[in-house]
Amino acid sequence: MAEAATLSQQQSSVQIWERSYPAGVDWHAPIPQSSMVEFFDTVTAKFASLPCIDFLDKVYSYRQTADLVDRFARGLQAMGLKKGQKVGLFLPNTPYSIICYFGILKAGGTVVNFNPLYAEREIQHMINDAEAEIMVTLDLKVTYDKLAKMFGQSRLKTIIVCPMAAILPFPKNLLFPFVKKADIAAIPGDDRHVWFKSVTGHGNRPAPVAIDPQQDVAVLQYTGGTTGVPKGAMLTHANLTANMRQAALWFPEHLEGKERMLGVLPLFHVFAMTCVMNLTLLMGGLIILLPRFDLDQVLQTIDKKKPSFFPAVPTIYTAINNHKDRNKYDLSSIKLCNSGGAPLPVEVKAEFEKLTGCKLVEGYGLSESAPIATINPPLNSRAGSIGLPVPGTDIRIISLEDRKTPVQMGERGELCIVGPQVMKGYWNKPDATAETLADGMLHTGDVGYMDADGFIYIVDRIKDMILAGGYNVYPRNVEEALYQHEAVAECIVLGVPDPYRGQTVKAYIKTRDGQPLTTEELKAFLADKLSPIEQPKLYEFRDELPKTMIGKLSRKALLDEMDAGKKSA
Repeated sequence: MAEAATLSQQQSSVQIWERSYPAGVDWHAPIPQSSMVEFFDTVTAKFASLPCIDFLDKVYSYRQTADLVDRFARGLQAMGLKKGQKVGLFLPNTPYSIICYFGILKAGGTVVNFNPLYAEREIQHMINDAEAEIMVTLDLKVTYDKLAKMFGQSRLKTIIVCPMAAILPFPKNLLFPFVKKADIAAIPGDDRHVWFKSVTGHGNRPAPVAIDPQQDVAVLQYTGGTTGVPKGAMLTHANLTANMRQAALWFPEHLEGKERMLGVLPLFHVFAMTCVMNLTLLMGGLIILLPRFDLDQVLQTIDKKKPSFFPAVPTIYTAINNHKDRNKYDLSSIKLCNSGGAPLPVEVKAEFEKLTGCKLVEGYGLSESAPIATINPPLNSRAGSIGLPVPGTDIRIISLEDRKTPVQMGERGELCIVGPQVMKGYWNKPDATAETLADGMLHTGDVGYMDADGFIYIVDRIKDMILAGGYNVYPRNVEEALYQHEAVAECIVLGVPDPYRGQTVKAYIKTRDGQPLTTEELKAFLADKLSPIEQPKLYEFRDELPKTMIGKLSRKALLDEMDAGKKSA
């Protein structure tokens, strides 16, 4: 915390956002940074008798979860796992995701989170890059079959197989092998495969491992490859424990041992890892875990199980807003929602708050910052802003030209982060690390500005800026204007090649429930909302827009589609 105090003295800008801080939140508050193992042992002992995980109606207490974590850790050590060895999690949301995550850490290993929907070449690259010789997955064809192809094509030596039936409540656990027989993978009986039950059969007393929270890497969180080859952000134990505590400090009204967190975001994504899993454990809450996003299931779960916290991405809130039967469900238990992963349209926020009565606040972060850097105050949020720096975090807006000089208040520049949650660096990427962590700051690549009250606004990604006729056009600005039209449900704006202007603006549109909408109507609607240079010159209406695994609208998918079209032309 001494570092944060020194930062406060050096940066006069800190005083600006502190004046806008919520009551009871202190930017200078101590932020303990321990090992994730110490954190887990503390909360599971403290809340031992309370429910920890609810997965499709099967509930695990904190005591039961801790016992399974200990058993998994002991089993990994019996397999020969050494301190710092990487173990990959190739799992959708299940209790295994949490048990194996903390079991790996307790055994002294490093977790590598994998998105099971990645293409085979991405999986192969990540296994080799991370040096992950052990992977954990389900006994389902959709996960196992893809991973098994990595034998002989990568460093993979062992797959720990987790049976889906074992985590279902009675009688579903008995019926599953028969009803879903076609979905269950055929697992060879060789020494390359080890069943979860076998791993956890060595007792529940793992050998203690000495961990340096500041130096030892807890998680390799890959960036996802949106800008080329995926890079592994090295998140230390201190990064992760600091960030969950920063989040908890921001919401001092939380009730210890009482909160219920709806976990629909995938836990392999850094947003859910911190805001769903780690934060809930810190609060002694219950994680209501869903295997994937299914709109009807989400609404039914909220109505039945009454979560109080519901972190998600804007497209999920949009989907709920647009559901034709939304008024059939009681959504009033939700008191706080934290939106991240993509810009939150002003109209989506307002409509969701009106529908539920909750506070929906936009935050901001990156894999490289574990991820939370800024959040809006629940009672004083500003539409369109990503909020204020969380405790102990300094946000600096620097020149786009020299990447060093702070810009004037209100002026646009690159957003940079300094704080205890900033990664150690990229795994085996010294050049990329030096560029991203230049001058002691995490360079985000995002263009933004800070207002006179310390609220921060993201204008766009540097790489997404459209250069049209010598002018910078920011896609987010155009998208915000499009969302003001009542018929626009989702939109993505990007730059496409133009022989005269270099690039021109194209908008991809999905309308609400197939409402009719024409290019001419949109042009007339935007006439007084955007300058002529910002006006989309091309429109394309689609039934669906591409999304990432966590539900973010995917500009990358459209760019890839456009590149593929060029190559085939």
